Amino acid sequence: MDKPVVFISYSHKDEQWKDLLRPHLKMLGDDRIAIWDDRMIDPGGEWFVEMQRVMARATVSVCLISADYLASDFCVKEEIPFLLERRRSDRMTIIPILLRPCVWKAVPWLKELQMLPRDGKSVSKDFKDNADEVFAEVAEKIFEIVDNLSYQPPTPPQPVWSPPEKLDITRLPVTGSELFGRQKELQMLDEAWESTQTNVISFVAWGGVGKSTLINKWLERMAAENYRGARRVFAWSFYSQGTSERATSADLFINAAMEWFGDENPTAGSPWDKGERLARLARERKTLLILDGMEPLQSSFAHERGKIKDPALATLVEELARENNGLCVITTREIIAELKQFEGAFVVSPSDGGLGDETNRRKSELRKRNAARQINLETLSPEAGRALLRVGSVRGSDEELERATEDFGRHALALNLLAVYLRDIPGHYISAAAKIPDLDIPEEEGKHPRRLIAAFEKKFGEGPEVEALRLLGLFDRPADGPSIAALRNAPAIAGLTDHIHESFEADWSRAVQRLRKYKLIAEERHHAPDELDAHPLVREHFGKQLRERLPDAWREANNRLYEHLKRTAKEFPDTIGQLSPLFAAVAHGCAAGRHHEAFEDVYLRRIRRGDQAFSTKQLGAFAADLGALANFFDHLWWKPVSTISEAHKMFLLNATGFRLRALGRLRDATKSLQVGLEYCILRRDWKNAAIASSNYAGVCLVIGDLPQALSFAQQSVAYADQYGAEFHRIGKRARLAEALHQTGHTKEAEAAMIEAEEIQDAWRPSRPILYAVSGYQHCDLLLDQGKYQEVVTRSIQTLEWLKRDGSLIAIALSNLALGRAFLVQSQREGSDNYSEATDFLKQAMDGLRHAGQLDSLPLGLLARAELYRLKCDYLHAQSDLAEAHRIAERGEMGLHLCDCHLEWARLYLAQGNPSLAREHWATAKEMVERMGYHRRDREVEEIARELGETA
Repeated sequence: MDKPVVFISYSHKDEQWKDLLRPHLKMLGDDRIAIWDDRMIDPGGEWFVEMQRVMARATVSVCLISADYLASDFCVKEEIPFLLERRRSDRMTIIPILLRPCVWKAVPWLKELQMLPRDGKSVSKDFKDNADEVFAEVAEKIFEIVDNLSYQPPTPPQPVWSPPEKLDITRLPVTGSELFGRQKELQMLDEAWESTQTNVISFVAWGGVGKSTLINKWLERMAAENYRGARRVFAWSFYSQGTSERATSADLFINAAMEWFGDENPTAGSPWDKGERLARLARERKTLLILDGMEPLQSSFAHERGKIKDPALATLVEELARENNGLCVITTREIIAELKQFEGAFVVSPSDGGLGDETNRRKSELRKRNAARQINLETLSPEAGRALLRVGSVRGSDEELERATEDFGRHALALNLLAVYLRDIPGHYISAAAKIPDLDIPEEEGKHPRRLIAAFEKKFGEGPEVEALRLLGLFDRPADGPSIAALRNAPAIAGLTDHIHESFEADWSRAVQRLRKYKLIAEERHHAPDELDAHPLVREHFGKQLRERLPDAWREANNRLYEHLKRTAKEFPDTIGQLSPLFAAVAHGCAAGRHHEAFEDVYLRRIRRGDQAFSTKQLGAFAADLGALANFFDHLWWKPVSTISEAHKMFLLNATGFRLRALGRLRDATKSLQVGLEYCILRRDWKNAAIASSNYAGVCLVIGDLPQALSFAQQSVAYADQYGAEFHRIGKRARLAEALHQTGHTKEAEAAMIEAEEIQDAWRPSRPILYAVSGYQHCDLLLDQGKYQEVVTRSIQTLEWLKRDGSLIAIALSNLALGRAFLVQSQREGSDNYSEATDFLKQAMDGLRHAGQLDSLPLGLLARAELYRLKCDYLHAQSDLAEAHRIAERGEMGLHLCDCHLEWARLYLAQGNPSLAREHWATAKEMVERMGYHRRDREVEEIARELGETA
């Protein structure tokens, strides 16, 4: 087309109007203009591609406006955004004509343009009154435009962006090049990037709807403009590392991202600390962060559906929603529970002093709305589905194609596969789709795309293509070349590699290419050419089929992967990345039925390194470690597999409970610990029964279930006495004393501590007083009794012992006891010298963060918040208190949460804001009464007196 093009945009229900307009345009002469509408495409032609090509060339677009036009998803989502972009960038003219009355003034883009007829009344319904007059005016306008094509109006200057300083999007999945019906979502992303209000945007939809394609298409547009001012762009797909709780955690992502963003020590600190540090690093420069396929890391249980299971990732997402000068874009199959609090609500940023006074709250409410947006990504419209099928060369009337779109759930993956499937059928007619069998499975499990997957399976028959797809079903992550080679080695695995083992290299290559042609395997990645990947629905379909129909092949294939990964992984890895093959080996070993060997040879010896607990204590890989342990359960988190020893079952349940507690999943932890305790009692293993009941009591204390905590603490003492070891008799009495202390039984708590210390003195005279965790529990009781000088003496002594042979958490708690004691001393002596308290609390906080046990971190944050309050440093007090509050709230830590409300009340009183102080006091008072947390009765009464309330 070398002549100016006039493009007519219309609804097919208004075709008669389009036919009435054409004669007026043709009066300009065929030699001067080319008139185009979609009926000029032959049936079966590349309809959408041709249409885009014409719209990109058009000089003028005439839009025939009616209610049908404005209700057409294809016109509104595909044609109009494209034409408006052409008008903005190329100064193309758009001429709207009101055919029939409709609410066009409510449409923003139409309000900006001169509508014809100029009087605002529609062209009459009988085609007589003013139609000719209006259409003639249109023709005259086009005549003027054509005659003045030599004049090029000045183009407004466009912003020039410098390229990002750092860029890495290589981990995003390869997706199709075509995107249909997503103009609104692309515009949302543009608006979110430019907005100062939106910090996180999440697209939620079933697999195969096109979430990843949407992000890739938007990134193409961003890349064309040097990412519009982004200084750093980082993307990660969680499907690149696995898709189930048994193999997936965010550890790899967190570690890789922290290294990429420049953290000095990516493995240091707790998961929450890592998430917060990563958020701070992302905020340093304007950053675009893409997190693709997050659903493997979200809970599927009804009571916490959509909650992010990994604490580091949850913290990162929440922190970025709270404050972000760039944008975090997420795709997932589930609404993210943590983001709900940021939708349509104010968000307080650190610049407002954490949770500041009412003035700051009002300022924040005006400035920050919809800090997080979660978009339920609609399935394709019938018009967009029709266009997708047309591009795929499928033939049929518009009505037939739109009906087929509905029949296949308007599912993008299903329609893409349908177009490819029909391409091999003579004539490519849509009517052949009716012969594809239905499947009796729910839509949320991929019913519509799996219909096509099953149809392709039948088409291929038992041959190399199906075997290749079954092979990919063994992986919940992209299959790397060496692993594929291990599976294809001789001898062949019956039913899995009969046609694709190493002797059939040509058949293997042809099968891979054919599957790529049919869009069942992803296109080759340049940075990993020997890697194979498929849509998760494809992997799940063939993995389930292999497991259920060919169990022998399933076991043998997993056995080969287990042996391959054991052999090729570093014997004793030093990093999370090096540990990943061993975590995968555990999963494959268990799938092969080799639970006992996988537990002893891989998990205990190489991942945990025996008593070193290397993966958790040294690397802090709690989530990945928990994912490995999940493979040893028939039911999470209470029924271990029967093929491991009874001793291993007890260890498994207690270790799982500890990791769940460390990750803030306290309710799940109680399940594992309770079953572990039952195992110990059944086997009359009093040592482990004492440990399990004490751990259970500890979790109940953190949650705030004090009656249960007291009961299990008493049991732990009884079991320890039955076992007879002094070490356990001491520690379990200290736990009982802690439970008694929290419930307000101070005298009984003191008696239990004295008894524990008497046993300590007799057992180990060189260290006659309680130390480590038991020592802190004792000091906590002494501080409540006002015996701060005794705490100083004790802690200085025990700190010397611990520096020689103590654990990180024990040293941190000793520093915390000293810091709190010096703080009480300054208050009692009326001194404003807080230097010693400041020094020890700083050391305590550094140690607590490094130790990574999050149930203890709020203790340090609350103590330091009190210190800052007394020093009138309210900004830092609010910051520490807000952090403690978030940790307690995320982990359902009832006692810590109650303490936070008490400290908020004191802080607001110090700031002269009694109304907010009263709110927090009332909440704390209710929690104290409900939980039986009577240790705090005196503090509730003291604050009540200051507020003039009756406690």
